[in-house]
Amino acid sequence: MPEEKTATSGSPVGATQEKPKFNVNEELDRFQKRLIRGMEVLTSPLLDVEVATTPSELVYQEDKMRIFRYIPVQKKLQTPPVLISYALVNRQYMLDLQPDRSVIRYLLNQGIDVYIIDWGYPTPIDRYITLEDYIEGYLNNAVEEVLRRSGASKLNLVGICQGGTFSVMYSALHPEKIKNLVTIVTPVDFDTDTGLLNIWSRNLYVDKVVDTMGNVPGDFMNVGFLLMNPFRLVLDKYIGFMLNIDDQNFVNNFVRMEKWIFDSPDQAGECWKQFIRDCYQKNLLIQNKLKVGDKTVNLQNITMPVLNIFAEYDHLVPPACSRNFTEHIGSTDKEIASFPTGHIGIFVSARSQKEICPRLSEWLIKRSE
Repeated sequence: MPEEKTATSGSPVGATQEKPKFNVNEELDRFQKRLIRGMEVLTSPLLDVEVATTPSELVYQEDKMRIFRYIPVQKKLQTPPVLISYALVNRQYMLDLQPDRSVIRYLLNQGIDVYIIDWGYPTPIDRYITLEDYIEGYLNNAVEEVLRRSGASKLNLVGICQGGTFSVMYSALHPEKIKNLVTIVTPVDFDTDTGLLNIWSRNLYVDKVVDTMGNVPGDFMNVGFLLMNPFRLVLDKYIGFMLNIDDQNFVNNFVRMEKWIFDSPDQAGECWKQFIRDCYQKNLLIQNKLKVGDKTVNLQNITMPVLNIFAEYDHLVPPACSRNFTEHIGSTDKEIASFPTGHIGIFVSARSQKEICPRLSEWLIKRSE
């Protein structure tokens, strides 16, 4: 009698194999254990969540604004000083979030002299600080202080996100002080439907928001940012954390990022109101119609070399907001560099250290000879 043929599992051919049954109680128990394990990890004394570890010194302070100079690590400096202007809505230590992926450390290792602006945390007394106060007051005083300390006649200005928009305004108003301008994920042309932030901002009743809140709370802004991509920024992110909870390096980096995301200063009411109205709603900057005090910002006055870096998958500042900036300026030495990453990845991804930082430092050094 011939042998009965069997399937690879050992069951007779044609036999129906039972699928594992889904046990709700077992899954809930497994999930509860992971939650408990998560709490143990997050409260562990071994958790290393230090940020901004690159040595620096406070060199200037005015009201809430402070300037830090990072301690050079090379004897010979390759460039005039670099002043970095970050956005108001988040903290500047994104550029120094973790030692092995620090933009600041990379620049220092190339012999670049780095200063950075810490805009601080506005309080109710700062509600009436205007866009003019930030550009012609704080930013101008920061530039003057760095020039005074370094003895240089011009400096390199690197602006990031909203801080880049401020840097564009400043460079157009004071081109004689800027040797090179670098903009990174910087919105300049706000007339696009490719970003939810641009669409939502058009319908904001900015006067009512400020009349009701005074300063605009950082938490209010953060909720809006999270709602722009809730699956990835809320659900997917925390599922990833639970799945990698036994990877200490992953957990440390996760906590560092969470610390930065939710460290969001409030926004001075008057400045926020003008920025939303004149940039997001009227798109005045790209049209050379934006007013800073009694001065009009004309992008044709930007005649220094310009490097414009943006992220192709940026959901906060979509490429359409940044890409065409250099078409509207007076400079003949201008470059565009786009990278396949996101708004935050441009600073902390592996690509940042391998491609973006080298491009930035080489460009600055070449134009500082």
